[in-house]
Amino acid sequence: MTGELRVLLVDDEAPARNRLRDLLADCRDQLPVRVVGEAGDATAALAVLARETIDVVLLDIHMPGEDGLALAQRIGERNAPPAIIFITAHDAHAIRAFDLAATDYLLKPVRMERLLAALRRIPAVPGRLPSLRITERGQILLVPLDQVLWMRAEQKYVTVHAISRNYLVEESLSALEESWPGRFVRIHRNTLVSVAAVSGLRQTGENPDADNTGWTVLITQTGEELPVSRRQLPIVRNQLRR
Repeated sequence: MTGELRVLLVDDEAPARNRLRDLLADCRDQLPVRVVGEAGDATAALAVLARETIDVVLLDIHMPGEDGLALAQRIGERNAPPAIIFITAHDAHAIRAFDLAATDYLLKPVRMERLLAALRRIPAVPGRLPSLRITERGQILLVPLDQVLWMRAEQKYVTVHAISRNYLVEESLSALEESWPGRFVRIHRNTLVSVAAVSGLRQTGENPDADNTGWTVLITQTGEELPVSRRQLPIVRNQLRR
């Protein structure tokens, strides 16, 4: 990671996007920032998000088709979504915007100093580590992935077991696994383990009637042993060899 803050501009008016580009250029003396995409509507914005790594979306509200609030909700449903700063000519939507965990809500015309202050509120910029975004009691927590040891699906939640404490997320286990390929390995239909957190496999005895085949993975930091299912054992062995 370069340390630059990667920005997507979303506004249906080209002059407004040009104005934001100029403001961001003025911000570069104090904060490394780069525009990596522009969009005039929600569909185009989602296409950019699908192909680019974006740290923050500067987002208008009133646009043709899906408006900025609806787009922000869809963005927030992604794992590790970018921060959102609303930039609009209307102040009527501020409460809804912050309900959607917006970093800030700026009114046009935006001053460079105000935009810079909003950008500086984005967590861990520059040079942040890959993180898991968790909503807890109305707050957004960013848990570095290197702190996550293992995750288990339990009813409609996933419990994230980190070094310091546990967290609950509503993201599916499959979505979490797909978000960071190679970083986690599925050891059971309901359990993902950080490959970096595993110190080895241990055989505990054969039991052909059980779901696991008598093997566990050892978690280095906590000393925990987690059962490996018969189906997943070859995959786990192969992943750990890598």
